[in-house]
Amino acid sequence: MDLKQHIRGIPDFPKPGILFYDISTLLRNADAWQVAMGRLAHAVAPAQPHLLAGVESRGFLLAAPLASKLGCGFIMLRKPGKLPGRTVSLEYDLEYGTDSLHIQEDAVKPGQRVVVVDDLLATGGTLAAAISLLRKVGAEVTMAAVIIEILALGGRDRLGVPATALVTYES
Repeated sequence: MDLKQHIRGIPDFPKPGILFYDISTLLRNADAWQVAMGRLAHAVAPAQPHLLAGVESRGFLLAAPLASKLGCGFIMLRKPGKLPGRTVSLEYDLEYGTDSLHIQEDAVKPGQRVVVVDDLLATGGTLAAAISLLRKVGAEVTMAAVIIEILALGGRDRLGVPATALVTYES
């Protein structure tokens, strides 16, 4: 199955000049969704993760069912003020400002193998920050997994871990 047929491009979203790759069309197609989850499971399983870390918010949609399928735990990397209890945070630069990710202080035991999951790998800023935050709390980040990678933006080079993408676009 060609998963690209189930991902629509929305021009000028969230701002002019950006082509947004919308996975909601893939998620609502039962067959495409099952194929995507199967392919992600096949790609991630060899990393033998203890945990999958989903990046807010679309990463949650992928990481939670994938963790269930692989029989491992799921943890959330969230925006400020969204997690209860004590958290550890990391601020990072974006092409249009700064942002931060938070994780619950006790979400990872030192040395646990973690795969970070999100919908898209573009410039790599958010995924690189997620990897740094996970390492900050003692995780052994073994790989990153995404549905879509935009090759022209070179984000993979910023990660420092192997990455897998189900579909790629040049730009």
